[in-house]
Amino acid sequence: MPKARVVPNEITYNAAISAFEKGGQWQLALNLLSLMPEARVVPDKITYSAAISACEKGGQWQLALSLLSLMPDAKVVPNEFTYNAAISACEKGGQWQQALSLLSLMPKVSVVPDKITYNAAISACEKGGQWQLALSLLSLMPDARVVPNEIHYSAVTSACEKGCQWQQALNLLSLMPAVRLFPNAVTYSAAISASEKCGQWQLALSLLSLMPEARVVPNKITYNAAISACEKGGQWQLSLNLLSLMPEARVVPDKITYSAAISASEKCGQWQLALSLLSLMPEARVVPNKITYSAAISACEKGGQWQLALNLLSLMPEARVDPDTINYNAAISACEKGDQWQLALNLLSLMPEARLEPNEITYSAAISAVEKGGQWQLALSLLSLMPEAKVVPNEINYNAAISACEKGGQWQLALILLSLMPEARVVPNEITYSAAISACEKGEKVAAGTWPFEQHA
Repeated sequence: MPKARVVPNEITYNAAISAFEKGGQWQLALNLLSLMPEARVVPDKITYSAAISACEKGGQWQLALSLLSLMPDAKVVPNEFTYNAAISACEKGGQWQQALSLLSLMPKVSVVPDKITYNAAISACEKGGQWQLALSLLSLMPDARVVPNEIHYSAVTSACEKGCQWQQALNLLSLMPAVRLFPNAVTYSAAISASEKCGQWQLALSLLSLMPEARVVPNKITYNAAISACEKGGQWQLSLNLLSLMPEARVVPDKITYSAAISASEKCGQWQLALSLLSLMPEARVVPNKITYSAAISACEKGGQWQLALNLLSLMPEARVDPDTINYNAAISACEKGDQWQLALNLLSLMPEARLEPNEITYSAAISAVEKGGQWQLALSLLSLMPEAKVVPNEINYNAAISACEKGGQWQLALILLSLMPEARVVPNEITYSAAISACEKGEKVAAGTWPFEQHA
């Protein structure tokens, strides 16, 4: 018998395009769509919805909008699925204006927005830092006969968190029970993060303590936000206490957790604790990153442990972590505090080899190091190199250089540097004038010591 010839129809094409959409193959989905006219198969709403959804999943928001705009020419009327996919594509692409524009067009084409539509639009506003618009959309939902759910409230709370609106975040959390909604881990995490960002560590801890009562299990994000809140509030003991509670709560700490706890120790001058936490990370199967090392090196720097700071910096490549400018700055500052000006300069000289560009903090630490070491020539040399390195000197750089001249008995150079500051658009402060006057006094030029004030009166 002759074989029956199977002719693909719109159902076949729709199934294939949907399969590619689910598999994240947006190129193949669009290719099939383009072949349909040649096969004399007319695309329908399902075809376009699947193709737009494929573009959304593939991060191709421009293509998603292009397909949506082609539908009227193809005499296909978009529906809520089509618009939802297009708005989600805009949300993923960080295009909140486009998302809101599509939402506003829906009533004009007799398409009713649903929960998914509003969720995508609110998430777009959240990602775009538009917390006011996110709140506005939430308030408009009842008028559109769409009942908000936990997902909508969580997204708006996250928008408030990103906008550092902790009061608004807490207000949303308190409103949920009134509309028979219960906050979930995402909602609490967003509210705790909002408290953390705005320096409300007590509030962050209070929210965390309320979670078990609300039958919500804290997760990694929740603990990380609470530990970060304690870190920002200078509460290193509370940070460590939270970290110690995580295993009991069956929550595994990650890089963010340890970085926050180490930063808390660093800010409070607990360098031993910072190093202890860093040493525990391999045992917890957590690989330290740049942020972790930076906090630990800074802790050593603040604790006057320059040898340990340099040791940590040297261990980073071995741990497959490339040091950055922040790491070098902390190490150079540690050398400066430890009166190791030669080592500070050596680190500065290694930065170009590591493809790192020194900034004003790097030069400030290096100039201060040579100033402390009585190396006024080197201080002036470093200051003169800054413009070449495209780094603009600030008052800290000038103050350190003038202090170096003062220590080296170079009162004329100290006054020259002071006179150059207005031209460099740097305003002298009390430290600048004190160093310049001290330089004049040491050079037995007390009369000249009044000159800076006369010049800059």
